[in-house]
Amino acid sequence: MKKSRSEAPPAPGSYASSEVAKVAKVTLRQLQWWDEKHVVSPRHEGHRRMYTPTEVLEVTVIAELRRKGFSLQKLRRVLRYLHKDMDRRLSDVLAGDSSLHLLTDGKSIFLEDRQERVIDILKNARQPMFLVCVSDHARRLVQNGRKPARSETAPVVRKARVG
Repeated sequence: MKKSRSEAPPAPGSYASSEVAKVAKVTLRQLQWWDEKHVVSPRHEGHRRMYTPTEVLEVTVIAELRRKGFSLQKLRRVLRYLHKDMDRRLSDVLAGDSSLHLLTDGKSIFLEDRQERVIDILKNARQPMFLVCVSDHARRLVQNGRKPARSETAPVVRKARVG
């Protein structure tokens, strides 16, 4: 017999591991490993990991760079830079007021909101650069909004079969 869990819905503005895994296209085990290695350490509520919107964006950026072959050491460097520079720009990105691009070759890291600057960096790069559109990840997070609880939706009206 399967035990039923009475889990409270995530607090507004926080995301459960299952939601983050879906948005970032990673496994729950990958999220657990990143938490254990202190790559991204969300808040814990009992056995559940709860992520802030900033942490979800960090996970999506990390996941994309990891798929491109970045080592954990290089990912940590990118994260340190994001922690330093991202918070002040995140609200603009989430509100849709600006575009934000992360460019890196693994050593140099840039977080740019002007397209001209992104093009200049790419043109003047001495080695291949990886580009991550942070704004796209933020939009995906906003578009992947939670479905309202059944009590919040209009009652379901069933049609009777005719015939």
